[in-house]
Amino acid sequence: MSIVPDPRRWAALAVLLVAAIMDAVDVTVVNVAIPHIQNDTGASFSQVQWVVGGYALAFALGLITGGRLGDLYGRKRVFLTGVAGFTLASLVCGIATTPEVLLAGRVVQGALAALMVPQVLSIVHVSFPEKERGKVFGVYGAVTALGVLAGPLVGALLVDGDLFGWGWRPIFLVNLPLGIIGLIAGALLIRESKAEKAARLDVVGVLLSTVGLLFLVLPLTQGRELGWPAWTWVMLAASVPVLAVFVLHQRRVAGRGGTPLVELLLFSRRSFAGGLGVQLLFGLASGVFFLSWALYLQLGLGFSPLKAGLSGLPLSLLLMAGAGVSMQVLVPRFGRAVLQVGALVAAVGMGLFAWMTGHYGAEITLWQTMLPLVPMGIGMGLIVAPLADIILSEVPHEHAGSASGLNNTTTQLGQAVGTVLSSLIFFNHLGEGDPATQAADMPDAFAQTLPYVGAAFLVAFAVLFAVPRQAGRKNKDAGASEGADNTATSDEAADLASAR
Repeated sequence: MSIVPDPRRWAALAVLLVAAIMDAVDVTVVNVAIPHIQNDTGASFSQVQWVVGGYALAFALGLITGGRLGDLYGRKRVFLTGVAGFTLASLVCGIATTPEVLLAGRVVQGALAALMVPQVLSIVHVSFPEKERGKVFGVYGAVTALGVLAGPLVGALLVDGDLFGWGWRPIFLVNLPLGIIGLIAGALLIRESKAEKAARLDVVGVLLSTVGLLFLVLPLTQGRELGWPAWTWVMLAASVPVLAVFVLHQRRVAGRGGTPLVELLLFSRRSFAGGLGVQLLFGLASGVFFLSWALYLQLGLGFSPLKAGLSGLPLSLLLMAGAGVSMQVLVPRFGRAVLQVGALVAAVGMGLFAWMTGHYGAEITLWQTMLPLVPMGIGMGLIVAPLADIILSEVPHEHAGSASGLNNTTTQLGQAVGTVLSSLIFFNHLGEGDPATQAADMPDAFAQTLPYVGAAFLVAFAVLFAVPRQAGRKNKDAGASEGADNTATSDEAADLASAR
């Protein structure tokens, strides 16, 4: 069966990228506004932490289900529902006068982002022929990474600018025009798509996956703040049997010819399984690095939020450049070796940062904090863009949403584990007390975390050997075989069905 490429796919891509960057910025934009939110709403420190963590938790719990909903009921429909809900939730956050309303708005924001974000990659996967996906994933990886890294800088500019005297509120209200434009343009430009044989949602699978991930992610994100009470350990232990039951249930649904929430046979594809392993390590490295880095710059070195955001510019710009070169030039020619080189280069950057932090201490200058981010940005750029393409490369179109949701969930889980490791290393080195009073010890505490980040990249280098050597490479005649690519959907689906 031949699938005609969507003639409006490039215009639709712009809409998808706007939605992706809205989510990416919202993950980190709140951090710099925390003191202002506390002063204005009277929120306690615990409530403000939940304003940050509530979004991430709701987002992580809903990604797999959100992806599968797109497969079953229409990716465009679910995407637009997510955009509309995310925009309304942003309005609630922007006009909130109490911490309770703000927290509720953030949780709803995260849940609606979990509907919106998985559709981005799945729509790309089913709308673009194989010969164009490399370019698209390169742009997607660069834009989303830029959004995450630019979040603190955008937040600082909006808060310091005090637009219309609204203080911190524009960090949420800026989503309104973007969301409205995205909603209208998306309705006009995005082509609807869904699995050829739409089935009912696996409700039991949704419940099991949500509970299992809740038991796993909630203690990881809140355990340190609460001093690791007994319930956190009980939940972590309980997550194992719950997720095991989820896997068994998915096998049973597939065995009966139904549509499981997660198609487990996708893990038999080396590009998918190995790619998710690298994605987990990539998220872990990010979780370890970015929390301690932000505290080091602002509390340890006394940088303003704006100055701290500017110090990350080399990372943002070189990550974008590395992503573009990786997808357009290097990976199509050299395959997985490009990602492995990226992992090694990023590890070198962490080693350089550890040395410079230890050597210069609190006297380190702005440009010296930027220098180690050059190899880290290049290395991460070589990994982040082609990784999504490799993970989805062997996924049948009917499972694109589910696979995209699982890809995003893996990243979120890695970041949660990384944040815990960062807390254990960074805060344990600082000892008891408020980190704000321990600025003198922060450079050394930060230096202690960097070898772990470097180690995560080195392990990713090793895990990449599980990915096929030719992953991401394009044959010389690939451009002439578009029809073969377009008929892959039914063939791949048949392969999975017969494998059962």
